[in-house]
Amino acid sequence: MPDTDRQVSEQELRQRTIRRGDFVSCAQAFIDCRTPGSDRKENYSMIGPGVTQNADQVVNLREAHGFNIGAAAMPNGITNNLHLHFTAEVFLCFRGEFLLRWGADGRDGELVLREGDIASLPTWIFRGFTNIGPDDGWLFTALGHDDTGGIIWGPSVLREAEGHGLFLTADNTLIDTVAGDERPPEDELVKPLDSDQIAGLRTYTAEQMRSRIAATGDLVWSSEPFLDSKLPGGGAELALAIGFGMTEDHDQQPRIFNPHGHNIAWLRAGPGQGMRAHRHGQTQVLMVKEGEWEVTLNLHDEVSVRLGPWDLLSVPAGAWRSLRNVGSGTASMVVVNGGDGRVRLEWEDEVVKAAADDEGVAVDHDGYLAPYALVPRPIG
Repeated sequence: MPDTDRQVSEQELRQRTIRRGDFVSCAQAFIDCRTPGSDRKENYSMIGPGVTQNADQVVNLREAHGFNIGAAAMPNGITNNLHLHFTAEVFLCFRGEFLLRWGADGRDGELVLREGDIASLPTWIFRGFTNIGPDDGWLFTALGHDDTGGIIWGPSVLREAEGHGLFLTADNTLIDTVAGDERPPEDELVKPLDSDQIAGLRTYTAEQMRSRIAATGDLVWSSEPFLDSKLPGGGAELALAIGFGMTEDHDQQPRIFNPHGHNIAWLRAGPGQGMRAHRHGQTQVLMVKEGEWEVTLNLHDEVSVRLGPWDLLSVPAGAWRSLRNVGSGTASMVVVNGGDGRVRLEWEDEVVKAAADDEGVAVDHDGYLAPYALVPRPIG
C-alpha cells in the first residue's frame, strides 16, 4: 500500500466514470461481422486495450488495468461464433438469456446463461453463444491481463468470412476487401487450425463447465465480509464469484478458484449502507447492476459521483474510496479487482477505532476479521 494518498481530482473522476450512455458499439469489431446470423452483433470496449480486430473501435478508458472490460449485445437469434482465448474470458449476464456452446464444432456441450449469472470460460477451448432471450440481451465481458494475445477463430468461421471479403492477418488486423483493403499475401494471413491442432485442445464436459458458472442460485453471501460490517454506513454484503478478492470473512470461499488476472464479486447493500473509507493497492472497476450508488474518493478534498444501472467507475490503485447506497431499495454491483491474489484492504483510522471500541472486532495479520482482544498490537 502506498505511504501517501493517491488523490483523485474532479476531472480525473469524470474521466474514470463511464455512463451507460457513453458506450459506443462497433458492428465490425471481428471477422464474423458479415456472417449471416452474426451480422447484427454490437461489440463494446470500455476499459483496457481490449481484443478488437478493428483499429477504429472506440475504447472509453484505454488505461491498463491488468484486465479488460467490454460487452456484447445482440438481438434474439444472433450468434457470436466459435473462437478461443489465451487468457480468461468471463461473461457477466446483465440482461436476457444466452445459449453457451463450446468445442471445435460447438458440440461438446451447451448451457444457458441467465440474468445475474457469471461464467468463466476456460482458456484454449472454442466457445460461442446465441441470444435465446429478448432482443436487448446484454453480456459484459472481463478478459484477463492487458495483452490478451487476441483470438483464434474456428476454421469454419475463417472460411465463411473469406466469402464476405474479410481476412485476418497474423498480427490480428482485420482486412476488408469490400471496403477497398488489399488482400495480403497468403503467408501473412491467419491459417485455420488443422485437425491435429484441434485434437490437442482442451475438452470440457457439461458438468465441468457448470462448475465454472456462478449462477445467482450458487452465490453464498457473507453478511459480515468487512471490518465495517456492523458500523453505521457499513453493512454491505459480499458474494464471491471468482477468486478470494477483498473479503475479510475467513469462512468465505469463491465459486471459481483458478487465476484469472482479476477477481470478481457481487456487492449489495440496503438503503444508507455500503462500505466506509478504505483503500487497496489493486486496480478496481465498479459495475452497477441495480439501484443508485454514491462513490466518494479521497479522505481530504473529497470528490463524489452517483452511479446508476450499468454505469462503470474505474478506481485507481491506492485511492481512498467509500460506497453508499443512496436509493430506496437494495442496490447491487459487480466489483472487479486486478491481480490473482487476495486484495488486502486498509481501513481509515476512524473505522478501525470504531470497530474495536463498538464491536470488539479487528483485522488479524492474515487479513481476516478476528476478536480485537486477541489480536496482538504494537506496544507504545
